[in-house]
Amino acid sequence: MLRVVSMAPARIGYSSPSGAHYHSPMRAHPVPPSEWTDPRHLRGLRGERVALAFLAARGYEIEAHRFRLGRHDLDLVARQGRVVAFVEVKTRRGAAFGAPAEAVGRRKRAILARVAECWRLRWGRPRDIYRFDVIGVVEDAAGAMAVEHLVDAWRL
Repeated sequence: MLRVVSMAPARIGYSSPSGAHYHSPMRAHPVPPSEWTDPRHLRGLRGERVALAFLAARGYEIEAHRFRLGRHDLDLVARQGRVVAFVEVKTRRGAAFGAPAEAVGRRKRAILARVAECWRLRWGRPRDIYRFDVIGVVEDAAGAMAVEHLVDAWRL
């Protein structure tokens, strides 16, 4: 006789009080940002928070932070009226390796386009206008952040 056991789905991520979702694909249990130790990850998270505040101060509504599709994600999805911006945030300690926005190459743009299409199919509205933005955040030695927003950084 075959017995079917119902199991609740496993929790695949951590949601912070702000609604942000984090996931570690290498672990069975996700690690919340409060337990992150890699300074690069922490710098990236600080940059995303700066970008989030930057957009909110300019009248954008944040639709999603770290929207995930498999192991890929959109850093921010921001809305201003009918315009939805899929935002990639790049944070650097300086300009020694080029501008942060230069790190978004052809392969990364293709990945972002696939994830954005998934978001659009799930939550897009019929008359929305979509674009891809890049926000570069440069942190100086004193910890001050400079923000550069490239609106409509590329087209498909």
